[in-house]
Amino acid sequence: MMTSSTSLTLPEQRRELGDFVRSLREKLKPADIGLPGGARRRTPGLRREEVAQLCGLSVTWYTWLEQGRHMSLSPAALARLASALQLGRAERAYLFELAARRDPDHGNSETDIIPPTMLACVDLIAAPAYVLDRAWTARGWNAKARHLFVGWLDGSEDRNLLRFIFLKASARSLIRDYENRARRVVAEFRADVSAHLNDPPIRDLIEGLSERSAAFRRYWHERIVLEREGGERTFNHPTDGFLSYEQVTYALAGRADLKLTMLIQSEPNGG
Repeated sequence: MMTSSTSLTLPEQRRELGDFVRSLREKLKPADIGLPGGARRRTPGLRREEVAQLCGLSVTWYTWLEQGRHMSLSPAALARLASALQLGRAERAYLFELAARRDPDHGNSETDIIPPTMLACVDLIAAPAYVLDRAWTARGWNAKARHLFVGWLDGSEDRNLLRFIFLKASARSLIRDYENRARRVVAEFRADVSAHLNDPPIRDLIEGLSERSAAFRRYWHERIVLEREGGERTFNHPTDGFLSYEQVTYALAGRADLKLTMLIQSEPNGG
């Protein structure tokens, strides 16, 4: 079982990184990369020199990495190492977590492909529920969410939550305490995408909203950062009147780029 890097000191984290990389190297067979095994090969798996050559890195750099020494670990070098060691998604994520670096390839490719079964689960939820991707665009929702979010999930238009809140007049009439909610949404979004501000889709979303919405531009430049939290969410629904819910949000296992939000009704309909 892998140890979470958040519970390790920096020296321990470097040692764990070195041990992790060494174990991966020893599991990789020469035949996996097109090399003959050789009867005289004594090292399990690949040699350090072979991995360093595959990565285009120096043997000294790679040796120090396995030894857990304090050294420079660039995201580009780690990405080449992950490719050379043929890491799966979970192994690659763990490598970058231990190195305390952001994976340069961790962009939209994950969000573009969502297992249909994951989205089908949303339909089984009794409360209004939807799944947001990294840019806070809805990728799946159930019938109750479609009924609740008039102007966002009930038509065939843009499904981005931020563009709905700041560019659609229906959002201002639907969401009670609109100004405070809108300001908080921007602060939560900033916290959520802090590591991805240079990703083209995120950058384009922020720039587009800043150009088209003075309110978004003002809130974004306040640079307030708040954790996305649950709590009461109230609405003035055009047909159902006043509605009050408790919002809960979960990260989906194995997909940190996706969030499942549910709204549990906390009060009966009012006048």
